[in-house]
Amino acid sequence: MSERADTAPILELRDVSKSFGAVYAVRDVNLRVYPREIVALVGDNGAGKSTLIKVISGVHAPDHGEVYVKGERVHNWSTAQARRRGIETVYQDKALAEQQTVMRNLFMGREEAGPFGWLRLGHQRAEAEALMRRIGFTSRLVSPDSVVATLSGGEREGVAIARAMFFRADLIILDEPTQALSLTQAREVLRFVERARDDGSSVILITHNVYHAYEVADRIVILDRGQIVGEFQRTAITAVQLIEYMQTVAHEGAPVN
Repeated sequence: MSERADTAPILELRDVSKSFGAVYAVRDVNLRVYPREIVALVGDNGAGKSTLIKVISGVHAPDHGEVYVKGERVHNWSTAQARRRGIETVYQDKALAEQQTVMRNLFMGREEAGPFGWLRLGHQRAEAEALMRRIGFTSRLVSPDSVVATLSGGEREGVAIARAMFFRADLIILDEPTQALSLTQAREVLRFVERARDDGSSVILITHNVYHAYEVADRIVILDRGQIVGEFQRTAITAVQLIEYMQTVAHEGAPVN
């Protein structure tokens, strides 16, 4: 997906910096994410990926720079404001209640009740079933009544992504969603990521696995020591070239692309 002047980005960071004491974790970052786009944010450990997503999700307010959501500059940035503006973050711990069912996890905190206060369990189950099939749960062994603890790592990530979709997120941030997963589970998660985009959400995929980024991303952004040092449309570079570029950055430094 190309950056088009006639399309307003879902999210835009302008010269955003964040430091902790004398150490800059993020410095002068400019980033745009467009509607229905998967942006992979890649870099080694310590590159600043975690700090940057915490700025985007409102955990950290930037020390310098500006944050825009759907073309509007935001002030007093916080997690609550980020969620109100359609930004949902799935961290590595996924924040799932593992002893509860898939349905209860999807509706947790936003349960639907009838006129007398009774939970609309049948309606919630039907909605959960529809969402699970829409995002790509194909096994009939996994249902809205399945306990999350019985699911595979990839399926748990899918539940977390589905919950963000249920909250009607315009932008879903995924923090290392394929880490420590088997090859089969990782591919399952990447399929869930593509389904989220196809369903209308934009996605920021944080990963240190270049091949996972290359498999699904529309655009790949390379972060090194808190700065963006490269940005490529996936169609403009091969996975091997991307790895070679990152190795050059790590050993010699490279100009911002």
